[in-house]
Amino acid sequence: MPNAETWVVEIDNEMQGFIALIGNEVGAIFLQPLYHGKWIGKMLMDKAQELRGDLEVEVFKENSIGRKFYLQYGFQHLEEKLYEPTGQQVLRLKFTADKAFKRN
Repeated sequence: MPNAETWVVEIDNEMQGFIALIGNEVGAIFLQPLYHGKWIGKMLMDKAQELRGDLEVEVFKENSIGRKFYLQYGFQHLEEKLYEPTGQQVLRLKFTADKAFKRN
């Protein structure tokens, strides 16, 4: 992603995941499947939140793994819309740092 600030996770000198930020937007977050559920995604999101505070992301409604991750992290639903290039529904989610801080 050429206009993104990207943070990478390396394990044993191999890239196993990354998060790309465009302003306060999570443009992408990916992990090798072997590392799903091992706190690496949370660690990447924590870094994004540390850098940007409030965050927003769009995720395909059909992406149950991504939706579950964002909701567990504390993102809340803003809107649902049609992503015309694919004809699929997209959810726009927001993480509000102040609310997360007050919960802890």
